[in-house]
Amino acid sequence: MSKKDSLWYKSLRWIQKKLVHTIVVPHEPFADLNLDPEKPVVYVMKTESLSDIAALSEITANYGLPSPYDALEVDNKSTPRVVCLEGAKPLFGCRESNEFFLNSFMDLLKVHKEKPELDIQLVPVSLYWGRTPGKEDDTMKAAVLERQNPTWLRKCLMILFLGRHNFVQFSDAVSIRHMADEHGTDKRIAHKLARVARVHFSRQRKVMTGPVLPNRQLLFKDLINSPSLQKAIAEEVSNKKISEAEAKAKAMEYLDEVAADYSDSLVRIAERFLTWLWNKLYKGINIKGAEQVRKLHHDGHEIIYVPCHRSHMDYLLLSYILYYQGMVPPHIAAGINLNFWPAGPMFRRGGAFFIRRSFRGNKLYTAVFREYLDQLFTKGYSVEYFTEGGRSRTGRLLAPKTGMIAMTLNSVLRGVERPVTLVPVYLGYDHVMEVATYHKELSGKKKKKESVWQVFGAIRKLGNFGQGYVNFGQPITLHNYLDEQVPDWRGEVANDPEQKPKWLTPVVNTLANRVMTNINDAAAVSSVTLTSLVLLASEQHALERKQLEKQLDLYLCLLKDLPYTSYTSVPEGDGKHLVQQGLELKKIQLDSDPLGDIISIDESIAVAMTYYRNNIIHLFVVPSLVASCVTQHEHLSRDEIVDTINDFYPLLQAELFMGIEDVEANVNQVLDLFVAQGLLTEGNSFAPVEDKINQLLLLAGTVSETLQRYAIIFNLLDVCPKMERSELERESHKLAQRLGALHGITAPEFYDKKLYGTLSVKLKELGYILDSEKRDEVQRIRLRANGLLRSSVRQTIEDSVAAEHKA
Repeated sequence: MSKKDSLWYKSLRWIQKKLVHTIVVPHEPFADLNLDPEKPVVYVMKTESLSDIAALSEITANYGLPSPYDALEVDNKSTPRVVCLEGAKPLFGCRESNEFFLNSFMDLLKVHKEKPELDIQLVPVSLYWGRTPGKEDDTMKAAVLERQNPTWLRKCLMILFLGRHNFVQFSDAVSIRHMADEHGTDKRIAHKLARVARVHFSRQRKVMTGPVLPNRQLLFKDLINSPSLQKAIAEEVSNKKISEAEAKAKAMEYLDEVAADYSDSLVRIAERFLTWLWNKLYKGINIKGAEQVRKLHHDGHEIIYVPCHRSHMDYLLLSYILYYQGMVPPHIAAGINLNFWPAGPMFRRGGAFFIRRSFRGNKLYTAVFREYLDQLFTKGYSVEYFTEGGRSRTGRLLAPKTGMIAMTLNSVLRGVERPVTLVPVYLGYDHVMEVATYHKELSGKKKKKESVWQVFGAIRKLGNFGQGYVNFGQPITLHNYLDEQVPDWRGEVANDPEQKPKWLTPVVNTLANRVMTNINDAAAVSSVTLTSLVLLASEQHALERKQLEKQLDLYLCLLKDLPYTSYTSVPEGDGKHLVQQGLELKKIQLDSDPLGDIISIDESIAVAMTYYRNNIIHLFVVPSLVASCVTQHEHLSRDEIVDTINDFYPLLQAELFMGIEDVEANVNQVLDLFVAQGLLTEGNSFAPVEDKINQLLLLAGTVSETLQRYAIIFNLLDVCPKMERSELERESHKLAQRLGALHGITAPEFYDKKLYGTLSVKLKELGYILDSEKRDEVQRIRLRANGLLRSSVRQTIEDSVAAEHKA
């Protein structure tokens, strides 16, 4: 009987199985790692451990991977399935020499030298019993439970107390064949392989647990004594005519107001609560792109998460997902309005640090916050902040607030050595709890102050909210970004460290827009967002079921055959499946008559559904514009369609944060797909296929309200070429309200003053405001916008503009 089959070892494994709950990172090893199921696998572990191998055995059985207990048979020779870098630490005495374990690598290299066709995959496996990072003033508990290399006695205590928080992390497989072919098979290479593995395991532990946590009071003392805060305190003394002690006390008060007080114990408790909460709320959380972020952590990047802001759930969801993806929850910049009891203290111990809405005029607070943020970056804590400032009330991304991005760039300029990388994150939901409140606020109702009663009220209304979506977008490494924007930035900063560079503000603004664009590039399409997009474009927000399913199939075809970006996610299934999901979530309703089923959006929630449509509208704007061109004009050539969309694209880019690099190529791809799908015929110009024109008209409806806004703006600019920006915003908003009242437009963004402000800034930048040389372009775009509208809407706009601005 082998050792592993003895009654003693079976009993130990049975006891451990009852005590241990293991979470696997990544959740789908074959999907997320470069594992080839056809090639043999050997696991690499840091330390020899019976309990670790037993935990690994449970996981490999569930995932169809080879068991660590089964030897690898190569050419009638048995090779251990697990290779360790070092032996187990005995209770007394010295650890076994590492030379013994080095021989395992030597044996694997030797067999590859003998068999050229062999290619064994080395799969590093890290196990973590608990994820406490430790503190600068570690306690006895940490010494007993959380040592990296415990004795068997400590390991028993860790399994007993931390077994419910066991994580097993698989890493990318390493080809021994590649190593042997590239570097040889001698002992020197075996030593190198072992060294690389040790560095890998050390980095993996830091990714999983994070840097050690500081003593809060000692941190405050160090910050107060830093040169920049000493300078700010001296200025406060001089400007406010107070004593140094008073200024220091005020700085300390600000630090206490701002700083997080991260507690691993609270995070462990919160993990159980949030697991219950997500299971209560959602049928699943869909995640895309976590592996690239894990790699950035592993490579030593300082990670700053910059998510969109849909709901208060965003804070919880992203931290929860990162925890289960084997990364440390970030320190989160939260609005000071959330610092109410009991949520404030809990958020603070969960890693939140609080930020005032405005720093203006308070130099000491600004210096304190900046120094604290620098300290987070320097010590290697990941950070999260919302560039929109507040939650979106319309479902579109808001114009970015640049304060936190400017502070981050300033930290880089002051010399953060590690690469600092912004990771845009798209967060989406099949149901956002606050949507009803948002529309009340947009209609003029005063925003309620956050309180504990709101929390209890929200919990009381919990139900099945469908699914959540977390997509990680294209990262932006700030050192590389600065090299791209200002090639000599290092030299400029070195010559005059105290002077604010002239290029900083425009670079910050460009960066903020790139962040928002990268968030939208990672949009998650779902049954709710897609069905709302189709139904809200129909006249009565209702379609025959078969027509709706057919339209959804067309949109899925567009998304899959012409992917917006590689970061965008598309739902599985077909139109029929998406309709069924929408019905189950009660976002759409079913009515039947003798002629068939009708799917519609109830008028009571139609405005709310615009929120979900707006989450993904940017993905369909170009196809919708193409459909508008070919349905509103009988004879348009390919070049004329491209020119039309090129005229509108800068405004679309400004309001929807779109990042299409080659608009002409994109338009041509859409036209080719429409021809391939039998929607259009192409000769010298394009013509809709008669029995498919309804599909094109429905698609064109997606962009109709956007075109109406542009028609209002360009009709005003044509009639009043000397109109100032502020007047254009005011008049556009007034005419939009009139148009909406006459033609039943209910979408909240149609009346959003901030949106007209964003457009006016872009128009000024393009030279369309107060520039006589651009008069011909304004008239051309006006004619194009008017030509894509229904005649009744066009007439209302032209009559309203003429009445408002009589010659």
